[in-house]
Amino acid sequence: MSMTLADWGENSSGDIDVASGQSCQIPIGIRGTVTDSAISQKPAYGKLKKINASTFEYRAKAKYKGNDTFAIKATGQGPKASGTSVITVRATIK
Repeated sequence: MSMTLADWGENSSGDIDVASGQSCQIPIGIRGTVTDSAISQKPAYGKLKKINASTFEYRAKAKYKGNDTFAIKATGQGPKASGTSVITVRATIK
């Protein structure tokens, strides 16, 4: 997984690779404390579930290979800023 991490209040994006039918955990990696989070855009070819405020799990649809996109909205406070950020994740399903 690779992410472009911003400060709180700024949007960011990232890329993950996952095998068809498999899952991976996605930690919110913005510095500081996550106070709340939610799914802001559901994936089209998999399932996304919230494990806790700072971690989500993505499971790719079985027998599907291609791309998927979803977004997580997180609110938190860091050393330099606080606010709400949207993290867009692009998944490559192999």
